[in-house]
This record gives sequence, structure tokens and C-alpha cells, in this order.
Amino acid sequence: MFFIDTIELEGLGNRHYLAGGKQAAVAVDPPRDFDQVLAAAVRRGVRITHVVETHIHNDYVTGGLELARVTGAAYLVPAGAHVSFARVPVADGDAVTVEGGLELRAVATPGHTPHHTAYVLAEQGRPVAAFTGGSLLIGTVGRPDLVEPRLTEELARAQHASAHRLATELPDETAVLPTHGFGSFCSSAQAEGDNTTIGKEKTANTALTTDVDSFVAELLTGLEDVPAYYAHMGPTNAGGPAPVDLTAPAVADAAEIAARLAAGEWVVDLRNRVAFAEGHVAGSFNFEADGKIATYLAWMIPWGKPVTLLAESPEQLAAAQRELVRVGIDRPAAAATGTPQEWVPEGTSLASFPRSTFAGLAGQSTDGIVLDVRRDSERASGYIEGSVHIPIHDLHKRLDEVPEGTVWVHCAGGLRAGIAASMLAAAGRDVMAVDDGFDSATDAGLTVVTG
Repeated sequence: MFFIDTIELEGLGNRHYLAGGKQAAVAVDPPRDFDQVLAAAVRRGVRITHVVETHIHNDYVTGGLELARVTGAAYLVPAGAHVSFARVPVADGDAVTVEGGLELRAVATPGHTPHHTAYVLAEQGRPVAAFTGGSLLIGTVGRPDLVEPRLTEELARAQHASAHRLATELPDETAVLPTHGFGSFCSSAQAEGDNTTIGKEKTANTALTTDVDSFVAELLTGLEDVPAYYAHMGPTNAGGPAPVDLTAPAVADAAEIAARLAAGEWVVDLRNRVAFAEGHVAGSFNFEADGKIATYLAWMIPWGKPVTLLAESPEQLAAAQRELVRVGIDRPAAAATGTPQEWVPEGTSLASFPRSTFAGLAGQSTDGIVLDVRRDSERASGYIEGSVHIPIHDLHKRLDEVPEGTVWVHCAGGLRAGIAASMLAAAGRDVMAVDDGFDSATDAGLTVVTG
């Protein structure tokens, strides 16, 4: 009998796996903070004998090297990946025995990266699961544009071929277990569903239902912007990430917070956007701890810039710190917990800004500026007539492009509008955060341009 445990990291939209039998197990694409993987092994009463990477990841810092060191496991990395640490290079067709009757076989699946490798778990010679990393996802494939722009079309064609290879070589009942595709920007399209098999993918995955030329054309047309921090993940992973450090940051008092703001550093308030709008430290930015903080903060902050975190509780701070180490923001410069009144010098007033809805926007009597901070693909499906468009990940670099006047800022649901409103307010702008679903814009009487 075999088992497969899934470790899901919702913030980055990834899944990691522990698979094995009665005594031994293999960890697939482990996260930087691999304590959940170790805990799963303890629950199962197994020893991790192998740690495998499907590819050099571009969206998160791997915990594979350190997990292998801690457990004494063999560290399997695709042979074509250029790395600067000792590992077991894996080529197409290589196989390792996890334990008696349970085998893991490497299958070359280039496309997401040139060296991408999937791993097929077989019990008594029968394939039962394929760990497909960034190759075959649920209904789609991993994006091919994260390595080198000149290789994008070539890799897109390789993605198509790799998907077909897996579909041809594996039985229909084989479980498909990707690392990406659950909200990750490594996915070339939004993946839907929670689980799948080779048979299901044959009928639903565009890579398997579309000819190669049509597939490539559609794939390349639909690619989103690449998060800026991705440029740092590959080199970090290829060089061998340092062990993770989740000890609490140094505590900052009100004077230090003010000094860090004055020095131009980022001070990030982790509270929800409603609480932030009602009262916050002037100049601070709002990235909700529960709102993909790793993706958006890492995407927007100048790389290496010191960041101070402000949290409601030690638990909220620790959770955010854990999210951030996954994308290489290792040590906050400082942190504080409590209430915003405790984060400003005595006698200093808190800053605030109002919130509204699309109905409120429709009923405004002034000539406000409507700022849309959604991605290009979202705006392409419809936008408010006359609105200015600056995607959230570009806003901090383009604040001077926002016209004068009160800014009514919106996104698709309110989260990104909250981030944008905090940045505009920190820059001294009059802002109104539209905390509402974009579907409400038409119902509110606003003119939404489509087509």
C-alpha cells in the first residue's frame, strides 16, 4: 500500500507532496519552510529517503536542499539544471526504489523550463500518480515564459509535446498531481478543480485537445505579467538557499517606526483593509496578512529594501513572516504588534481614508478620478468608462501618472484597491477605496465598456 499526502500553500497557489509506503517516503518540490513535510512524515511513521525537484522554481524558494540535509535523504534534481551544490542528477528514465514494490521514475517534460522533469510513482510496476510540477496542470500547463524570452515559443511547443507524452504513456486512472496551478502565477491560465487524472485531462486540458499551433498561439496570447520577484527565485534556488530563519524580528517602538518611514523604508500594516482605512500610521502600506501577501509585497517592494511589519498579534506576524520567507524576504528589519495607537508617538494622530462601493462611485457629485488597478487581462473583459488603468504591481512606480483630484480606486473585489489606496494616501493623495465586487459596477449604473 502507498500513501500520498498533500501540503497546500494557498498563498502562493502551490501544492507539495509526501508519498511513500510503510517505512520510507519521498518529498516532492518541498517549500522553504518544510516543517509541515516533516510533520507529515512523523504522522505516517516514515523516513524521508528522497527529496525531488521537478525543476528550478521561479515562484518560490525551495526547501529541498535543506530538507535533504536535515533528513539525510538523496536530493534528486534534473540533470539539465545548472546548480552550484551537490545533488543526484536525474535524467529521463532514471528510477529509484522508495521501498519494496514502490518506485519513482523520472520523465523528461520540458516546457515550463528546459530541464523540467515529472516523476511517476508506480506500485508493483503500475503507475498510480504523476507528480507533474509545472508541466501538466489541471486543465492547462505551466507558463513557458519564465526562463528566457527568446525561448518562450520553443518551450510552449515543448509543453504541448510533454503533455502528450504523459497522456500517451500513462494509464487514464493515473492521478495528476501538479505543484502549480492553484492560484500560482506559474500557471499559464486559471486552473479549475481540485483533483484530476490523465483520463480527465485528455478531455479537458487545452494542451491535449488542441493542435500544437493553435495551442501555442492561444497560450502566448494569454500570458500575464511576470511577478518581479520571480527574477530572484531561480538564481536563489540554483545557488542553494540558506536555511530558513523564523525567529521573531526585533521589536520596533513608535520612534523607530517613524524613523524608518523617514528613511524611506517600507512599513507594512498586516491588518485587514477595513481596520487600516479607519486608522493607521501615516505613510505605511496595507498588505493584508490573509491576502496573498507573499505575492503582492514581493512583487512590489524594491528587492532588498528593509521592511517593518505591523501586526495585530504575534500569531499574525509569525504567519506573515512564514509567507515571506517562501519568496526570499527572509528577515523583517523590525516589527511591532498591538494597535496603531501604539505605533505612533504620543500626541500623533492616525491617518485614515474613506471606503465606498460602486454604488457610491456612481452617486458621487464631484469629478473624481477612477483608478482601475486590475491586471490587463481583467480590464480587457470590461472597464468603467473614463477610468485610468495602472495595474497594482506597477502603481508604486507610476504614482505621478495618477491625475489630480480625489482618486476612487477599485480592483475586482477590494483587496488590491486597499493596497493601492494605502499607497496613494501615503503619497498625500485624497483617496476613496472602492471595496466592492466589480460585478456590481453595472448594477450601480456605471457604464462598463466591453469588447
